Amino acid sequence: MGQEKEQLNISMIREDLEGLPQYELPAGFSLRRWRSGDEKTWTDIESAADKHLQISLEVYATEFGPDAEALKLRQYFLCDAEENAIGTATAWYDKDYHGKPYGRVHWVAIVPHMQGRGLAKPLLSAVCNRLVELGHERAVLGTQTYRIPAICLYMKFGFGPDVRSERDLRAWRGVRENLPADRRDLLRLED
Repeated sequence: MGQEKEQLNISMIREDLEGLPQYELPAGFSLRRWRSGDEKTWTDIESAADKHLQISLEVYATEFGPDAEALKLRQYFLCDAEENAIGTATAWYDKDYHGKPYGRVHWVAIVPHMQGRGLAKPLLSAVCNRLVELGHERAVLGTQTYRIPAICLYMKFGFGPDVRSERDLRAWRGVRENLPADRRDLLRLED
């Protein structure tokens, strides 16, 4: 059995939100915004999609707080043809990310049986577009080094590594080693 690689938290930034890629939802899918009771919907989706983290209503409360008005404006749910929520992402905010206000692409997830169908692209388009509509000029997101498909998706949307320390640089070098060959050159790092 091989040694498990270290799993580190990393950040990606996009310094402007101009020229965002636009993807439409396939027929039969829709997006809706948060409504009362969706804390459980979010928790169910995130728990199904992420086997590395312990997802709970407490996590939800910590990440989003009690501001229902902000959630109504910012949190999306991806729904199938029967209107079952199968994915989520939030156009959140960070009022002071290293001294500047940033929009935050937050907690993107799709349930496993619906992954690999190109649904994350339109979900991410909607969230990034919402950040623009809400007046954000730039965006940040957090992910983990083992989430290579997600990192590739974020790179397609113009997000790049946020390297602020030697630890960040080491983490991103590890990510680059695990990227598909056609993506490695797109990941610019100061070596």
